[in-house]
Amino acid sequence: MVRVLLGCVALALACPDDPNLDLCDSSTTAPVVPAGTTTGMDEEVTEDGARFSFGTPWLSLSLALAGFGGRGFILPALIGEAAGAAVSTESSCSQLKEVYKSNECCGNPDKVVSDSQIVPVSKTYRTSNKVVGSTNPCDNAQQDLYLKNEKCFIDSVVDAVEASFADVAVGPQSGGDVTKGFVGEFDVSTMMNGSGITVNKFPFRDGAGTEDGAAGLGPLCPVNVHWHLGAEHKSGGQYDEAGKSPSPNNQNYTASADAPVRYGFACHHYDASDSKFTTEYKWQHCTNMKVGETYEVHWPHSVLGACGTPHQYQTKFYDGLFCRYAKAGSPALTAQQIASNVGVQAQVFTIVNDEDYYYPDLMKGMIVSTTGEQKFGEDLAIYAGSSTGTTRDDMTCSAYSPVTWQVDRTCHLISASSFDKMCADMKQNHDPMDNDLHPHGARKVVAKALNSDEVHDYNHAGDNEQTVPR
Repeated sequence: MVRVLLGCVALALACPDDPNLDLCDSSTTAPVVPAGTTTGMDEEVTEDGARFSFGTPWLSLSLALAGFGGRGFILPALIGEAAGAAVSTESSCSQLKEVYKSNECCGNPDKVVSDSQIVPVSKTYRTSNKVVGSTNPCDNAQQDLYLKNEKCFIDSVVDAVEASFADVAVGPQSGGDVTKGFVGEFDVSTMMNGSGITVNKFPFRDGAGTEDGAAGLGPLCPVNVHWHLGAEHKSGGQYDEAGKSPSPNNQNYTASADAPVRYGFACHHYDASDSKFTTEYKWQHCTNMKVGETYEVHWPHSVLGACGTPHQYQTKFYDGLFCRYAKAGSPALTAQQIASNVGVQAQVFTIVNDEDYYYPDLMKGMIVSTTGEQKFGEDLAIYAGSSTGTTRDDMTCSAYSPVTWQVDRTCHLISASSFDKMCADMKQNHDPMDNDLHPHGARKVVAKALNSDEVHDYNHAGDNEQTVPR
């Protein structure tokens, strides 16, 4: 019979340092395990902040702890009784013990650990038919509206830098230069047979409405979250060619052998003399992440998503964008309908190992707040663009255009634990989001001829929030 207790009986005076000694049992002292005995607890004890996930065949509870010594953890209370039951190999009891010790719980079994949350974890959520069922109605929804990449320019163009708007063969592209005052050359007034298009300038939760030529069909909801290594957009003075990071690949260069995905622009925050930018974090859920680096997070939104259901978030995100497209009758969509009802929120962060910068709900959408020191969502650039990614460049463009982009021009600091918490949430999503737990490569900022000539300055935060007219 195995019983592991969180907040168990105190050890005599202090926890032993041997990871093969139990943290606690039914007695008041830890039993001594003979040398050479296999206990399943011989993994290396970590020395830095981390997030740990544990599991058993019966019940796994994740305890998210934040704010002590710059660390953030997801810890379990493993509760269950069975003979010969296998323990998850994801994490070990020695890691649980390390956290117990770091919180000075030894000798203090009644001590309350602050900033904690108990979260249940299920291994049968996606296969059981008791609640949601195993069927995903959004699977392969993209095939109903699949569009291949296209040539960006007419065949005679060989240099995108020298090209003009007259040479463009596709819709406006992303990521663009969103520096305040920058004006692209793609004339969006020529779209829709010269009537132009109206982007969705208001918070997606409110929908685009029908004023000024908009064709809103209702509120948009986030259908995915993913991020890119470095910024795919450029915001002068915030994330641009002068950005800094611990990586040598932070100057918008093509990825080298030690950078398997292309690096975009870096922010200006990184300071090698400040420990919050250099102290490594023990990532348990996100992969290929690094403290001090810049990442641009994207939250694709759609009216046609499975909004408000367990199937709202999808990987691939196109399945989320078009989940209800076939059910709606697979209508032909005009450029205006796309711009009004499909959009992307984008926000750029530099990762720090500092719990003062923790935010628990990064999966749900762009942070919009002006109540703290950092102002989130206060300086937005809103424009018509396209999907991004490294399968596109200045010569090969996305056919998914025009979609509305709402890009925060400011680079913000965010804790590593915020990202790792988001990845833990993504792992529990009904549609597995394992393919989005790592940074994707960044598309090169598009040529001026592909960048929309209309960029709208909006504030979606605080008392000055600009919302849909009622």
